[in-house]
Amino acid sequence: MRGKQAVHREILADPVYNSTAVSKFINYIMVNGKKSVAQKVFYGAMAAIEKKTAEKGEKGLDIFDKAMKNVSPLVEVKARRIGGANYQVPIEVRGERRFNLASRWIIGAARARKGKPMAEKLAMELLDASNELGDAIKKKVDVHRMAEANRAFAHFA
Repeated sequence: MRGKQAVHREILADPVYNSTAVSKFINYIMVNGKKSVAQKVFYGAMAAIEKKTAEKGEKGLDIFDKAMKNVSPLVEVKARRIGGANYQVPIEVRGERRFNLASRWIIGAARARKGKPMAEKLAMELLDASNELGDAIKKKVDVHRMAEANRAFAHFA
């Protein structure tokens, strides 16, 4: 490892749900330092989720947690150069990176949807992810399939 290890800063819990995971997710949504806009998007998505699942009696935060759990990858591939050849070596994903990847995939899939406000798109993607559907789940499945295909190179890890 080169240089110094980055210092991990404590992230304050968000004011509504008192959750650091939600706070981190809002930070990932944020563009150009506009945190209040990111918060409006996230809390709007949570309100839309609660409105859609009112008959089931599910809470928005439960849907969010389930979606994050469903999208989080267990393994990924990492390129390693060994003896002049590049191999895609499957490695286990650490917890922090799991959350980061799941957040990125959900937000990216929501941004890729067209024709609706971001809060609605995010709500739809979170609902899809909690039901194991949607683009974010497809991305996770692709990553797992790639790791499975390259399992023969696991001894290079």
